Amino acid sequence: MVGETYLDEYAIAERVRQIARQISSDYEGRELLLLSILKGAIFFLADLAREITIPVTIDFIAISSYRKDRREGEDIRRVRFLKDLDQDIEGKHLLIVEDVIDTGLTLNYIVQNLWLRNPATLEIATLLDRPYRRLADLPVKYQGFQVPDEFFVGYGFDYKQKLRELPRIARLNI
Repeated sequence: MVGETYLDEYAIAERVRQIARQISSDYEGRELLLLSILKGAIFFLADLAREITIPVTIDFIAISSYRKDRREGEDIRRVRFLKDLDQDIEGKHLLIVEDVIDTGLTLNYIVQNLWLRNPATLEIATLLDRPYRRLADLPVKYQGFQVPDEFFVGYGFDYKQKLRELPRIARLNI
């Protein structure tokens, strides 16, 4: 089931350190709120937070997956917050930490929702990115790796809620 390694733990750690250095520089003198969308980005968030050298706080949201919902013969696109933030973000510097961005439709919904809460700034960091699949225009400021349109497991990526704990990112053979 677990296929060949796509990114080993050393390559991931080095890229996370590079992104953390850039974030620390960009936000020097400010406090940053790292926001993660459960559950896939939890390992990236934890490693990134440990490498950032400025004060950070952490919060989480959980959402339903972006999908088409056929009701009364029409396609209806829905995103639903399953868990909202625990704190007010007005006036705060907010960095959304994502595991992977594909079409960006779900993340675009989240970004629009968060902007209504008046953060001072809002940026996006993603470990994996598939910009060639993007359907929404998103301001992705920090990008780990551009990856092919394949299914991965490990480092937070799961298959049926399993294999998240692998320290590397591997292709999934199903």
